[in-house]
Amino acid sequence: MIPLENPSTPRRGLVIAAFAAIYLIWGSTYLVIRYAIETIPPFLMFGSRALLAGIILHAWSRRRGCPSPTRAQWRDAVYAGGLLLFAGSAWIAWCEHEIPSSIAALIVAALPMWMILFNWKAAPPTPLTMTGLALGFAGVSILILDGRGYDNQPLSIPHVALCVAATLCWAFGSIFSRRADKPASPFMAVAIQMIAGGGISIIAGLLMGEAANFDISMISLRSLLAWGYLLVFGSLIAYTAYVWLLDVSTPARVSTYAFVNPLIAVMLGCTVGAEPFSIRLLSASMLIVIAVAAIIGTRGEPKSVSLPLAPSPVTEEG
Repeated sequence: MIPLENPSTPRRGLVIAAFAAIYLIWGSTYLVIRYAIETIPPFLMFGSRALLAGIILHAWSRRRGCPSPTRAQWRDAVYAGGLLLFAGSAWIAWCEHEIPSSIAALIVAALPMWMILFNWKAAPPTPLTMTGLALGFAGVSILILDGRGYDNQPLSIPHVALCVAATLCWAFGSIFSRRADKPASPFMAVAIQMIAGGGISIIAGLLMGEAANFDISMISLRSLLAWGYLLVFGSLIAYTAYVWLLDVSTPARVSTYAFVNPLIAVMLGCTVGAEPFSIRLLSASMLIVIAVAAIIGTRGEPKSVSLPLAPSPVTEEG
């Protein structure tokens, strides 16, 4: 894990390594999720990974002297974890059975646009933000209307709609998290949300019959390695790097990962993952990335940035 100390002049190499972690690791998680669910049911895969990561972070935080969360904090963690992790992230993993990881990443990347719309009355958008919204929705439209799934088949519209709904749930969860009762330590806060969201995802998987059709002996080495990568690198290392960067850098700089990750996801999906590539996909990617950059660039220096509990864009938490 990245050291948590906050020196006045952190080593340049460590800062670069931390940025590389949140750029490359979180950008790669979309494709890695696709590999993980090849032989592991998506809700059980996501839930077990989140639950174990949460338990590790909880134990680590307690050992560092963080107090135990209160009952109210656990209650709000269940609400936030349900929206952010179960509804906002586990369903994305489920959709990747039908939707290429590159397209799922771009749909999720549009989250800042939804946050602007939800905050319209409280914070009317500037002309530049409006331009970003227009470009972003144009990119999403191009992506959905003529996007291609696996084997170059038309995208499954129900799965696309579910991806969009999952992104909206992440947005609602972020809004709720602003006023939620949370532990002072961001690591403890994310730990109990991971535990809650992971537990809900496992219960959902059991209710949907995933366990009945799951044979642990049939897990492929690639799926097992992907699950381990998501646990160690996606949840623990990259998240630690993210929180550390919030201490030694500025939220605006850290939030740049929101428009770098989709590019990494598309590049990996269309090369390593052999997913369909087209000029339309490239055009949609550029429009969405430019839109997110314009929106984030007009929001100034937020007091903090919401802590991504899964591969999802950064959002402001006031």
